[in-house]
Amino acid sequence: MSTFTILLRYLRPHRALILLLACVLLGTTALQIVSPFLAARFIDRATAATPLRGLIAIAVATIVLALLAQILTIVETWAAERVSWAATNALRLDLAAHILRLDYTFHSQHAQGELIERVDGDVGALARFFSRFVLNVVGSVILLLGILGAIWVIDWRIGLGMTIVIGVALVAMLRIRTIATPLWMQERQTNADVYGFLGEYLAGLEDIHASGPRADRFVIRRFREMLRGWLRISIRANMWGYALLATSTGVFTIGVAFALGMGGWLYREGALTLGTVFFVFRLADMLRAPTEGLRDEIQDFQQADASLGRIRALLAEQPTIVDGIGTSLPNGPLAIAFDDVTFGYDPTAPILRNVTLEVAPGRVLGIVGRTGSGKSTLTRMIPRFVDPDVGTVRIGGVDLRELRLHELRDRIGVVPQDVQLFDATLRDNLTLFADPGTIPDDRLHDLLDTLGLATWRRSLPDDLDTRLGAGGVGLSAGQTQVLSCARILLRDPDIVLLDEASARLDAATERLVHDALTRLLAGRTGIIVAHRLETLTFADDIAVLVDGELVEHGPRTDLIGDPTSRFATLLRTQTEEALR
Repeated sequence: MSTFTILLRYLRPHRALILLLACVLLGTTALQIVSPFLAARFIDRATAATPLRGLIAIAVATIVLALLAQILTIVETWAAERVSWAATNALRLDLAAHILRLDYTFHSQHAQGELIERVDGDVGALARFFSRFVLNVVGSVILLLGILGAIWVIDWRIGLGMTIVIGVALVAMLRIRTIATPLWMQERQTNADVYGFLGEYLAGLEDIHASGPRADRFVIRRFREMLRGWLRISIRANMWGYALLATSTGVFTIGVAFALGMGGWLYREGALTLGTVFFVFRLADMLRAPTEGLRDEIQDFQQADASLGRIRALLAEQPTIVDGIGTSLPNGPLAIAFDDVTFGYDPTAPILRNVTLEVAPGRVLGIVGRTGSGKSTLTRMIPRFVDPDVGTVRIGGVDLRELRLHELRDRIGVVPQDVQLFDATLRDNLTLFADPGTIPDDRLHDLLDTLGLATWRRSLPDDLDTRLGAGGVGLSAGQTQVLSCARILLRDPDIVLLDEASARLDAATERLVHDALTRLLAGRTGIIVAHRLETLTFADDIAVLVDGELVEHGPRTDLIGDPTSRFATLLRTQTEEALR
């Protein structure tokens, strides 16, 4: 998507405001030329002993024009801000929606802080670009041509000299821009990296504190290194920005001196009046404003172009998980089948290797294995967060690639190890922001009471309208997990995936969660990823993964009864460690 396409797409809905801005621009351009002309007339009439009435009329006209200029400035500011916020907010929404469509592989490679910086920081850098860039460039060019035209009419020699000055200034500034733009792109990327670093380590604050002073020192040292790198690239980028200022200031100092010297010489020769000399001087000095306006727009465009480049790169990212042709799934509990599945986030280092596995409808499969054996990755394939590199995953006998994503995910409920609660009401956290009235409050009350949260619910100051803090501040781990189960029960899916939902619970809250899981798994096909083997009491069958390979699979009771099975060995090992 080109810069022009982005401009056109997000400015088109605001045509009326942009037309208003254009009219204001033409008005202010005309006023800037007329005002010094009136001053020149005033000087000539005053030196020629013109009657006072004529001088007063020119003075009043000058005051009226000044007031009109202020009014136009207010209108321009209002319209430009409206366009700026509307266009950038529309872009933010599109970027956020695009990021949500991207799949797990993309998100695993990009820190949250980096993506936040792209949606907010990079788009924020475009605010002035959207509202004023084109109009200011056009306005500066019109004013520049108008001033040069007036100077050429007065005297061609002064006009030629000032045209050369403008040409030199513009060529120099454009040359500097080509050097500075890549530096600004690096600066924006470094900025995003810093935010990504902060987001990553703030998310892991608990683990950092638990690791003691050594971890704190590591984070601070790494942060200091990143800030030093950011400082270096910022200094380089800003120095080239200052080079634009120095170039225009130096060139225009020479230009104004030339215009003043030529005007003085022509006045001595009788070719120009004193008022006309003043007019020429003012026009020459006024050339600085549109040229520096172009310089500022070029400098802003350097930063905007860097942000646009990063935004275009983000929009160019396409999800690898796409909708299928729309094959329908059968009703009721669904079978799950993995047929010779191989997958790796890096294709050269597969995490799963040739996994063939079936889960019958209505049965619950427990998956065990060491960390990194591919347990969670296997479950991510069922809702198509990732697709296998080789092999096929089927639900209800249908290849997942043939299904619409929303239809597939509507049939699946996921209880993660770390539940995300939002800074919203209890009702919104349960219904995930469903339209008011879609799910009756009585149903929510009954569900919470059935899941063992009746006493907690009645203690809330505003019942379902009580606001929960982000991350479930004030709730126990067990209450948070039960709320996650309640969400899924409201959806009534046919498949439930549990990624060690009781890994961080104490004994008191574990029973509360187990009661909820019993209700959640009843009559549904389920897969449980377990680190604590007690969780597997829900499982009908067990699958053991070792280094991404399925090494054992069978009914749980049979595997427990076979002392040579890997699962029985795991149970004995965990029991022995617990007794030590």
